[in-house]
Amino acid sequence: MPELPEVEVVRRGVDAWAAGRTVEQVTVLDARSLRRHEGGTEDFLRRTVGTRLAAPRRRGKFLWIPLEGPAPSSPTTALMIHLGMSGQVLMEDAEAPPEKHLKVVMDLSSAPGLPEQLRFVDQRIFGGLQLSPLVPSGHPSGSVPTAAAHIGADPLEPGADDEALFRALRRRRSSLKRALLDQTLISGIGNIYADEALWAARLHFARRTETLTRGEVARLTAAVREVMEAALAAGGTSFDSLYVHVNGASGYFDRSLRAYGRAGMPCERCGAVVRRTPFMGRSSFWCPSCQPRPRAGRW
Repeated sequence: MPELPEVEVVRRGVDAWAAGRTVEQVTVLDARSLRRHEGGTEDFLRRTVGTRLAAPRRRGKFLWIPLEGPAPSSPTTALMIHLGMSGQVLMEDAEAPPEKHLKVVMDLSSAPGLPEQLRFVDQRIFGGLQLSPLVPSGHPSGSVPTAAAHIGADPLEPGADDEALFRALRRRRSSLKRALLDQTLISGIGNIYADEALWAARLHFARRTETLTRGEVARLTAAVREVMEAALAAGGTSFDSLYVHVNGASGYFDRSLRAYGRAGMPCERCGAVVRRTPFMGRSSFWCPSCQPRPRAGRW
């Protein structure tokens, strides 16, 4: 599933290629991709066609594009884009062949040298599009869609409050990785980057949050930011064709992973063999030497 770096790469692509352009036509090829939109397909079309796409925004794994009306005004509604497990946002020329799992096509006003269409492709149909009202918040843009109002700030937002995160973790009383994956606490971290940050911070995924020290949380938040920034620089992590940029290119941060997917391989820091442990229906990858297992506690 795309995590913060992958969604941010998509956001930057949409910003460079689609922001400021008018939605001239929308073609819905599979209504299941609009199932989150309460008004249905016709309402989605009526409220989207004719609007201008403002600069896209993101918090954690949530991506949205504020929609500006025909007359100059502050946007009150946003187009939410849920990538889910396999959603892709692609910019294509109108004559380009349709992708196998193409769900929604937006024809945009012409712009020199840029493709005419924004396409939403989704193989597994866990993602989708919806319109959501914008409400005031502590987000750097000043507002978030109501559909994203429940999630926590992400670690790359300006002014992220590390002390508040420390206090929240101490109150949490759960395993550390479980807390990191809770998007209402801190958004944007998924399985891959949780393992990478925990390895970098030398903390075990099953460590109890109520036992963390302020220094350990500071080390962890620094590791999260370092890993996220490195992944962004590499264009995200692409293990298969399900995650690509808006131009169809893949990210290559998988070449820099230190823990995730490296079971049976030597730890690049100490040489111990990296282990894999089942966790919440997924896997956790960790070094038994650098990340000692806690004595007790539920995962």
